[in-house]
Amino acid sequence: MWRRILAIFIARNREFYRDTAGLAWNILMPIMMVLGFAFIFHGEPADSLKVGVVTADGELGGAPSPFLGLRHIRFVPLTDPAAGIAKVERHQLDLLLDLRAAPAYWVNINSANGYIAERLLQASYGTPSGAADEAPQRRPVTGEALRYADWVLPGILAMNVMFSSLWGVGWVVVRYRKNGVLRRLKATPLRPFEFLTAQVLSRLVVVLGASLIVYVGAEALLDFPMRGSYPALALVYTAGALCMISLGLIVAARLRTEELADGILNLVSWPMLLLSGVWFSLDGASPAAQAVSQLLPLTHLVEAARRIMIDGAGVLEVLPEVALLAGLALALLALAARLFRWE
Repeated sequence: MWRRILAIFIARNREFYRDTAGLAWNILMPIMMVLGFAFIFHGEPADSLKVGVVTADGELGGAPSPFLGLRHIRFVPLTDPAAGIAKVERHQLDLLLDLRAAPAYWVNINSANGYIAERLLQASYGTPSGAADEAPQRRPVTGEALRYADWVLPGILAMNVMFSSLWGVGWVVVRYRKNGVLRRLKATPLRPFEFLTAQVLSRLVVVLGASLIVYVGAEALLDFPMRGSYPALALVYTAGALCMISLGLIVAARLRTEELADGILNLVSWPMLLLSGVWFSLDGASPAAQAVSQLLPLTHLVEAARRIMIDGAGVLEVLPEVALLAGLALALLALAARLFRWE
């Protein structure tokens, strides 16, 4: 008995290390994730407080305030005070300082960090470096903290769209090619663009249906806020799903094995998962990571969905993201049709 077990054990191990693509992925994936987190977050200690600063040009360099010289406070430059006030109400900013013509600051009276930030602000203007009569005017606000579950839900829905779209077409089309289904379809009048378009529409219905079920279930369990427009939310997720499905078709255009397709789809999806703000905000990430995140379609899907659900945005406010995702989807679908091979 043990000899048979040993024989199967050895055969299975040989099968594993002879699959070079799978072996490389099992080794490289953890290393890539560690390097990815190191790229996103620098080694400096996190700041204790987060303060928004409104200036005329959105720059902090020439802002005349002794408060800005304090250490261990992260100052976030802003140009729109209304957006900053909303963040203070939801405890996403500890304090908002407006340094334009009539200096003022907003603080949430229910926020412990806001209390500390306000005392530091008042103390900084009471020192010789700043006269007390020049201190900004106090504008108290109220509001409950935004729950992490409420903040992360738009990203979870976007992540579900990404995985369902990429694997729903990328992996399946490769399986069709390996099993000879595509070879038989090649003998019909069906053109590659027609076949890929049908795949896109079919997967779009499945992805949006599954997302709707997840949304309804989450609403029943969590009672999360939905402050924006439902048509805008549907439009954003539709454009995002089209983009992700088209990206999956690019991966599947010529691959012949599911194992290689699985590795490449992971290689495509994990950077987007880490750099698109699904699980955590990239406000504290390195500038390089923030720049790379803007190149990823999932970033624009997540940001637009959050603006709708949390900030109350409508269709007009998210049209730039919708146009970007839809345009990218068309470009990727056209490229997939050009690269596609039946065999």
